[in-house]
Amino acid sequence: MTRGAAYTIALVAVMLLAGCGPDTAPEPPVPGPTTPAVTELGDVEVTEYEGEKLDSSDAFRENSIAGPQYVDVATYELDVSGLVDDPATYTYSEVTSGFPGYEKVVRLDCVEGWGATILWRGVLVRDILDRSGVRPDALSVVFTAADGYTTSFPVTYFYDNDILLAYSMNGVTLPRERGFPFQLVAEDKWGYKWCKWVVGIELVADEDPGGYWEDRGYSNDGDLGESFFGD
Repeated sequence: MTRGAAYTIALVAVMLLAGCGPDTAPEPPVPGPTTPAVTELGDVEVTEYEGEKLDSSDAFRENSIAGPQYVDVATYELDVSGLVDDPATYTYSEVTSGFPGYEKVVRLDCVEGWGATILWRGVLVRDILDRSGVRPDALSVVFTAADGYTTSFPVTYFYDNDILLAYSMNGVTLPRERGFPFQLVAEDKWGYKWCKWVVGIELVADEDPGGYWEDRGYSNDGDLGESFFGD
């Protein structure tokens, strides 16, 4: 459910982290000298960003497969597994503090006909993949949610685009209903590709591993502007 809109990326961390992804992977975006600094998370959602009106986090409909998930941040773990050189398990703070942070405005579009334009903040999925090292035989990335929901993407999607694993929306911590602790901001994809409550990232050799809705007839590509039902 995302319509790729113009967006702004702001570097939050100064630390540069070494990676070992595909040789053709582009370098992460480097903000120019006029890029606004990212502020600390607040208690009240911002309603506008650089002149662009934002929708509220309440502008979403509840359509998850098992209702909003309660994830205990004290015991939360993000597993990176499969066809990687170094499988890893991260705590919430290890993700939010251990990788450079970025923010951008991206619109989510649902197949149900509604959408929301939100300022997302998070880490690049590409940086997480690079930390573990993507093996040459890895073709797809499968995301798993706390409720068992899954969806998948080609590895190249994360090296051709700056895709966020978000922990904040509109300047506040991601609400539980919106996917806390992490929501995938799958730009240019329909909303069913935006996995919430992410607990697992797995690299696989299958070109089309599918997912919860993909296995029920939805397009594996999930590209906006194209039919979401079947490829």
